[in-house]
Amino acid sequence: MRPIFHPDKADITLGAVLYALGDPVCLAIVQRLAIEDELSCAAIEIPVAKSTLSHHFKILREAGVLHCRKQGTQHMNSLRRADLDDRFPGVLDTILNAADRATRADQSVL
Repeated sequence: MRPIFHPDKADITLGAVLYALGDPVCLAIVQRLAIEDELSCAAIEIPVAKSTLSHHFKILREAGVLHCRKQGTQHMNSLRRADLDDRFPGVLDTILNAADRATRADQSVL
């Protein structure tokens, strides 16, 4: 079995993080992990095909946003919050807060 690739903290770039978090599906995954701490891929219910969801996890992992570890047959995912905060202080919290405000504003319109 080949190991799961994670970039070193020093190799995480702001462009890659912003690119990953600019995708609505990736952002939804990160929002959920910010609340739950660690989840398997299957525990995150997003209405896309399984292969599409796997692709989004790969984008997040390769951007340095997520850490993934194997546990039996499951892939357990968690945010690399400490690494992101060290590299780009406040960026993750700013994006999550803005996404939360946008979601609440959208719901108030309905």
